[in-house]
Amino acid sequence: MCRLSAITSSEYFSPMENIMALETMKEGHDGSGMGLVLKDLGGEFEELKDYPILSGICSKEGIKTLDEYMDKQGFKLKYVWTPKGKAVKGVIPRDYYFARVYDHPEHYKNKTIQEKEDLLMNTRLALRRMGEANESIFVFSFYPDIITLKEVGDPLQLGEFFGLDKDPLKARIIFAQGRQNTNYQIYLYACHPFFIQGYCSMTNGENTAFVPIREYLTSRGFSGYMGYNSDSEVFTHILHYTCRHLGYPLTYYKDVITPLKDSEIEGREDRESLGLIKKTLRPLCIDGPNCVIGFTPDGTTFIVQDSKKLRPGVVGGVKGKYALMSEECGLDRAVPQRDRSQDIFPMKYDMVMVTPGAQEVRVWNQLLG
Repeated sequence: MCRLSAITSSEYFSPMENIMALETMKEGHDGSGMGLVLKDLGGEFEELKDYPILSGICSKEGIKTLDEYMDKQGFKLKYVWTPKGKAVKGVIPRDYYFARVYDHPEHYKNKTIQEKEDLLMNTRLALRRMGEANESIFVFSFYPDIITLKEVGDPLQLGEFFGLDKDPLKARIIFAQGRQNTNYQIYLYACHPFFIQGYCSMTNGENTAFVPIREYLTSRGFSGYMGYNSDSEVFTHILHYTCRHLGYPLTYYKDVITPLKDSEIEGREDRESLGLIKKTLRPLCIDGPNCVIGFTPDGTTFIVQDSKKLRPGVVGGVKGKYALMSEECGLDRAVPQRDRSQDIFPMKYDMVMVTPGAQEVRVWNQLLG
């Protein structure tokens, strides 16, 4: 099993808070890797929210290839962040880690948001294809107000390696996953969290329905549904497909991945629509056990379980700061001064959502709708 640490706050905070929560849950991950996604950035990025940020890793040759491609496409480099860490035993450093802020190409300045998002995604995919064979370029996200860091190693050591304990890098929403390696070879593109066009998720569990889900998504004709080095990446893409492509409310994500029985659907006011969704999107039904934590473009964070409810998950906090964690000890580390009696342990019919700005927690029950 892996361990998940998500914090959403009305104030900027350091990713070290997530990492320390992972450290308290260490018996649930083996220190084989960590992924971080930061949304709603502060510090040196606070005045750059409208500009896309390319996050990744390059070799010395790869950065030359990247620069040439970005220049050819018309992207203008505005700012570069590189981690200011130190050599840490057990972490094998690569040549160049970065978060690079660009201005859009001139001919895209007046395009729609969707057109700009598609440009950024396809640029990321092009760079990935260029560097994937020889691992000279890894790109994890290319989107405004988002930074992604991933590397092999223990989360606490990686925090020091990236210099996050000293760097002022901060955000209002941060997701972190501590890996439990279930593959023979650790591959960075298999490391959670996963991100696509404003949607992000990370998962603890096993997705035994991976193949039919992957086949359905790749048949949609959308270039971003690719990769799948992890069976959990489909959860992010289902979220994106449900909310962005189909335009459904977030709660229908739960109905898509864990559909109710026909007898249970009869208790919902939207039973007719729900029945059609169940029939048409049946290939996206998951088969766990899984605990999924995610966020949407507006800053809503959420947690859901599949019907087997065999992976831990808890939500708690205070107004202005909530945490969504794999275990209570992680929650204790992230938000110690809270009313523990108000902690929420989502069961198989629940979707727990924290509103943007961490102002309110809502529990949506799938049976009631």
